[in-house]
Formats: sequence, C-alpha cells, structure tokens
Amino acid sequence: MKTIISPSILSADFANLERDIKAIHSADWVHVDVMDGHFVPNISIGIPVVKSIRKVTEMFLDVHLMIENPDKYVNRFIDAGADLVTFHYEATEDVEFVINLIRQKGAKVGISIKPKTSPEVLYPYLDKVDMVLVMTVEPGFGGQSFMRDCAEKIPALRQNAPESLIIQVDGGINAQTAKICRDLGANSLVAGSYIYGSEDIDKAIASLR
Repeated sequence: MKTIISPSILSADFANLERDIKAIHSADWVHVDVMDGHFVPNISIGIPVVKSIRKVTEMFLDVHLMIENPDKYVNRFIDAGADLVTFHYEATEDVEFVINLIRQKGAKVGISIKPKTSPEVLYPYLDKVDMVLVMTVEPGFGGQSFMRDCAEKIPALRQNAPESLIIQVDGGINAQTAKICRDLGANSLVAGSYIYGSEDIDKAIASLR
C-alpha cells in the first residue's frame, strides 16, 4: 500500500483556507484537527468549518476529533462532509458504540491513542476500524517534536492487525521522521508545519512518501 499523506490544516492560514487546501493538491487527504479545550488544552475548529471545506474541495476529509464525548458529534461531522472520523480511545467509555455510530453513517472509522496509552488497548478493535492513529506528540498543539518511543507502538499494532488496516502517525513528522515511521510499518502520515512551512509544498509532500 502506498503512503497516504494527509496535511494538517492546523498549520494553514485560516484567512486563506481555500487557497491553502488547493496548495496541497498533490497530497491524498486533508487532515482536520478538531479540539474542544477539554480533552486537549486548546480549541481549534468545528462543524461549520468542515462544512465550508467540503464545499471547496473534493479531497478526502480525514477528521481527527480530539474531543470529549465523541458519540454526541460524529454524526454531525459526517453530515458536514467528513469521509473518515477518528476519535480517541481515551475520550469514551464505549468504544464499540462510537465505532458503530460512524460505520452506520457510512463513513470510515479511525481510532487514536495518546502517547502514554499502550497499543494493547486497541487490539480488540483492530478488525473493526479502518485506521489507527498513533500520536507521536501530546495532542493539542502543532509544531511539537517527534517522540520516537511512541512510534515504537507501530510494529505491535501492525503485527496484530488485518493487512488492510491503515496505521497513521501524527506529530513532528518531517522527511526524517517519516522514514522512521514508514520503516516501522506506518502507511499514512500527518504533517502540518513541515508542509505548510515549506517553500515548496509539493516537494515537501513528495519527501514524506
């Protein structure tokens, strides 16, 4: 499977969001970070912005919910245009319920874990989701440094997962850390500041593959 590149618009210019989404046309997905100020110590964007993004691009919308009680919101994000919704294992007491909610609405399902969460907690769900997102920084802020020990979770997940499972990595991704993650078994990479801070966005995207 090729490496799916999903640039994070958290590092885009929100005053020129349509322009900055068109600038990542050579990528595969658009990564949308949703933060509520409770599950993570920051607030980003919500349902209206996802709806607006859907109007200006046909790219696959990869929506990462860093929010409490994701079951209350997943349907609305899918209605707004999300193609894949990723929620956090730590944010709900009923993981299977949230998985089923997303699946029933016809979207793809992702599940994520924070750096301090063991990968073993996800083993019961690996055949029920389309993607696992491994955070290699503490979720909540862009521009943090890559945590290599978090990436070491990837081989254990890959070993216990169906061959079709996408393993995505988010946090401190650049050309060097991307290679580490790919070598460990990841096949999707999220990068924000590395891509949007580059003088040549297409070249930066290509370097992650």
